Amino acid sequence: MSAEKFSTIILAAGKGTRMNSSLPKVLHRVGGKTMLQHVIDAANGAGAKNNVVVVGFGREKVEQAVGDSVRIVVQEEQLGTGHAVRQAEPMIDKNDTVMVLCGDTPLLTAKILRNFYEMHQKEEAQASVLTAVMPDPTGYGRIIRTFGGEFKKIVEHKDASIAEKAVTEVNTGIYCFNAGELFAALCKVGHDNAQGEYYLPDVLEIIHAEGKKVTAVAAESYKATLGINSREQLSQAEKILHQRKNRQLMADGVTIMDPDTTYVDSDVKIGRDTIIYPSTWIEGDSVVGAECEIGPCSRFCDTSIGSGSVISFTYAHQCEIGADVTMGPYVHLRPNTKIADRAHIGNFVEVKNSNIGEGTKLPHLSYIGDSDIGTGVNMGCGCITVNYDGKKKYRTTIEDNAFVGCNSNLVAPVKVGKGSYIGAGSTITKDVPEGELAVGRARQTNIAKWRDKRE
Repeated sequence: MSAEKFSTIILAAGKGTRMNSSLPKVLHRVGGKTMLQHVIDAANGAGAKNNVVVVGFGREKVEQAVGDSVRIVVQEEQLGTGHAVRQAEPMIDKNDTVMVLCGDTPLLTAKILRNFYEMHQKEEAQASVLTAVMPDPTGYGRIIRTFGGEFKKIVEHKDASIAEKAVTEVNTGIYCFNAGELFAALCKVGHDNAQGEYYLPDVLEIIHAEGKKVTAVAAESYKATLGINSREQLSQAEKILHQRKNRQLMADGVTIMDPDTTYVDSDVKIGRDTIIYPSTWIEGDSVVGAECEIGPCSRFCDTSIGSGSVISFTYAHQCEIGADVTMGPYVHLRPNTKIADRAHIGNFVEVKNSNIGEGTKLPHLSYIGDSDIGTGVNMGCGCITVNYDGKKKYRTTIEDNAFVGCNSNLVAPVKVGKGSYIGAGSTITKDVPEGELAVGRARQTNIAKWRDKRE
C-alpha cells in the first residue's frame, strides 16, 4: 500500500437536524470520543497521511475539536455531497488515491478501510464504492451488479423497481477514487433535482459511462458502516462499540464478570488478568494495569491505575493511582490527585488535588484537599485538611511517618514534620516540628451535678 498517496476527505458540514442539538452532529460523543474522531482514527489506522475535513455548521466547534490533526476546508453553502467534496480539491494531489468518508460513521474500523483501499488498488479501479448487505435495506441506494458480479449502477430506493428493491446490498456512502478522475467528473455533475444539490454518487455513473473501471467492495459487517442520524441511533452505536471493546479485552486476557453492565471506552487500556466487576465505567484515556480488581459500581475517567490494585465503589477522574493500592468502598478522587504505591484509601474518603505517599493510610471518613502527604503516614478517622479560608485555598504538608489522630482538623497553610504526632480531636493551626506531639484542643472540664441543675 502506497500510504504516501492515500488521502481522505471527511464530510462533516451537516447540522444533523434529527439530533435536535445545538452541537454539530459529528461532535456528539460515542465510545468516549466524538464521532468525527472515530472516523479520523480509522483513516489514520488504515494508512491515510492526508486527512481533509469539510466543515460547515458549527465550524468553529469542529475546528477546535480536531485541532491540528487534520486539514480543514469550509463548505459555506450546503449544496450536496458532491459540492462538499469539491471544496477539498486544492488540498488533494491529482495523483492521490482519495477516500471519501462521512463524519457520522463512528463504527468504521481501520481494518475495513484498509481492505477497501487495497481492493481498490488491486482492481486498478478509477472509482470504488464500499457496500454492505443490510437485513433491512429500506431507504438505501441499491447496488446493482451484472450477472458476472461487476458493478453496474446505484439505484436510489425511491427510483428502484420491485426487483431492485429486493436487493439487499446497499451503498454506504463511502468511496475510493483516483483523485484526478474524481474532480474531473465532479465538474460534470449537475443539480437538476428536487433538492438542487450536487450528488457525489453521480460521479460513479459518469466514470462508468466513460468506460472506466468502477468496483463495488462489500464490507465484512454492515453494522460498521452505519451512519448516526438520531439520539436513538447514537445509543445503538454506543452499545455496539462497548460490546466490541469488551470482546477485545476478554480476548486479551481481561475478566469481565458482566459485559452487559461494563462500559469501557474505545481508547482505554487494561492489563492482563485484571478482573472488572459489574456496573463499572472506565472512560476517556484511562489505563488499568495487570492483575487488578476493579469495581463493582465504580467509575474512572482519564485515570491511570497501577498493577495489582484493588478498588471498589469509587469515582475517580483525572487522577493517578499507583500499584498495589487498596481503595474503597465509597471513595471520591478529584482531579490532580496522585496516590502512590501501596497506599490504602478506606471508606467514605474524598481526596482532591493532593499527593498521597507510598504506604500512607487514609482509612475512613476523611477529606484531604490541596495536600502533600509523605510516605507511611497514618490519618485517623474523620480527619480534614482545612484548605479554604473563604477567599483563597492553601496547601497542607504532612511529612513521612507522621501520625494524625482521629477527628483532627489541619488548618492550611500548615506543615506537620516527619515522625510527628497529632493528638485526637485537635485543631492544628501552627506548624508541628519533626518528632513532636501537637495537641490543639481545650482542656476537659467536668461540671459536677450537671444533671441535677438541668432537672
